[in-house]
Amino acid sequence: MEARHKRMMSHWSSYCQRYIARLGEQSKVSLPPCDENSAQCGSPALTTQGASLDEKSLEPSQQVTLDIVHADITPSEELNATESAKTYKVNCDKRNITGMDSFTVQVLNASQDLMDFLNANSTECSVVLFFTAWCQFSASLAPHFNALPRVFPSMHFLALDASQHSSLSTRFGTVAVPNILLFQGAKPMARFNHTDRTLEMLTSFIANQTGFEAGSDRNVMDADRLGPLPSVPVKSIDWLLVFSVLFITGFTTYAILRTDSIRWLIPGQEHEHQD
Repeated sequence: MEARHKRMMSHWSSYCQRYIARLGEQSKVSLPPCDENSAQCGSPALTTQGASLDEKSLEPSQQVTLDIVHADITPSEELNATESAKTYKVNCDKRNITGMDSFTVQVLNASQDLMDFLNANSTECSVVLFFTAWCQFSASLAPHFNALPRVFPSMHFLALDASQHSSLSTRFGTVAVPNILLFQGAKPMARFNHTDRTLEMLTSFIANQTGFEAGSDRNVMDADRLGPLPSVPVKSIDWLLVFSVLFITGFTTYAILRTDSIRWLIPGQEHEHQD
């Protein structure tokens, strides 16, 4: 019995030594140091769990970072794609301005034809103004239109008096002045329909239609108020209005003097006359 007891004690002793050695190997896992500001220290189990949580939390953070970088790149790519795909309504070619120092509006007189200044075979663009010298709205527009050639020197700017070119006014649908049309060659492409006829609005209209970049000089100067288009309405006799008034006055006088003769013009009076 004693020998058996010794063998059992020896067996348990070796088993305990192996167990302690195994615990010693497990204890080699780096234990976190005690935080001086904390009331407890870490344990191997908490350390292992904390490490696994850190690894899990690290993966989503990396994914979020990639998503943010992707979001930063995407708008710029979409913007570039939009700019490259953007097309304008009128595909105008720029005129050759080599050697040209000044750019002004060309005002046509009564003997000049607009079609002589618009090349039907050209893809260059022109802005044509139909105006009248006595119109207050045309006079208010004049300084702003006079400044346009400096803003868009690669385009042609023409102006004609609608009362002197009645056939052209009818041809291009000018029922009121001022009327501004954008031509490509000899073909009208767009009409300026804004009531705010300022240099800013005119510049925006041309840029949106043609895609031309406006120049840096976008101010109305004092010289623009002097010409070539007049900024003050010209007081003159409208002979057409005079003849119209004279005709109406004469017809009314004749009708009064010849009442009996024109009684048949009044409905029902012809039967009374027969009775």
